Amino acid sequence: MAKPRVFLSRELPPAVMAALRERCQLTANPESRVLAKAELIAATTGMDGLLCLLTDTIDAEVLDIQPRLKVVSNYAVGFNNVDIVAATERDIPVTNTPGVLTETTADFAFALLMAVARRVVEGDRYARAGKYKEWAPLLMIGADIHEKTLGLVGAGRIGLAMARRARGFSMRVLYADVHPVPTDQATELGLERVSLEELLAQADFVSIHAPYMPETHHLIGAPQFAQMKDTAFLINSARGPLVDEAALVEALRTGRIAGAGLDVYEHEPALAPGLAELDNVVLAPHAASASLETRTRMGILAVDNLMAVLEGKRATHTVNPEVYPRLGL
Repeated sequence: MAKPRVFLSRELPPAVMAALRERCQLTANPESRVLAKAELIAATTGMDGLLCLLTDTIDAEVLDIQPRLKVVSNYAVGFNNVDIVAATERDIPVTNTPGVLTETTADFAFALLMAVARRVVEGDRYARAGKYKEWAPLLMIGADIHEKTLGLVGAGRIGLAMARRARGFSMRVLYADVHPVPTDQATELGLERVSLEELLAQADFVSIHAPYMPETHHLIGAPQFAQMKDTAFLINSARGPLVDEAALVEALRTGRIAGAGLDVYEHEPALAPGLAELDNVVLAPHAASASLETRTRMGILAVDNLMAVLEGKRATHTVNPEVYPRLGL
């Protein structure tokens, strides 16, 4: 039996590429860039499966021109880049890669928290520029992290992983989520469930771990910054549009909040005007899951999801499982 034909929209770690070449007839984007829609459509025409990234927009137009497409495997936990309604209408399963990047993303979110509070990046620039001439009591004064209050906006896998890290710093941990954390977990981690308004008013560090959807667009904006302490820091390693970036720039510029650590942006990869010029923000290029181990695990899971459907089985992680009965799976 011929191997299924698969298009990969961007090169992945070596072990993932090897798995794809072994299990399917692979065609991969040879360039290290996001394909334009016309290029993506041309490349995936006639393919059985598509393994794509969060940076690829998979809408009805893309799906309509693929008469043989049987599955879209998204190399990400989030899937707002895929038109799930359009895929479901066409009986195309869409899969994702939750779980495998939890700990690595929490590591990075906590690294952002520490870097902005202790002015690590700013201090690095200062030292490299030859400005460090002598120690001084007020040089690079930052904020303590231990025994402060961490506010988690969203308490899913990554939020809870952040809470575990906060315990090592003897932090008080608040969370706001529509779904309460099970009592045993909340007790173990010392979590206090509060409203978003209470969290914003009390937290020294506000870390966002909510999913992005129309209802959470600009979840944090000017009204929320007005509720935060002027000594507080915002950390976002979730999705850029959860934050009104223009309002964030204003809050940082005016000292409404003390600082921010960002791995994601509202109009990624573009930054809101004025953001890059601010010293009280640490900026990263959507790198929270960027360890070789985690990116490889993500890729293998994406391949397993892809091949399960192409082999006539249900994938482990499917965003729209309601399509399976219609496919006889």
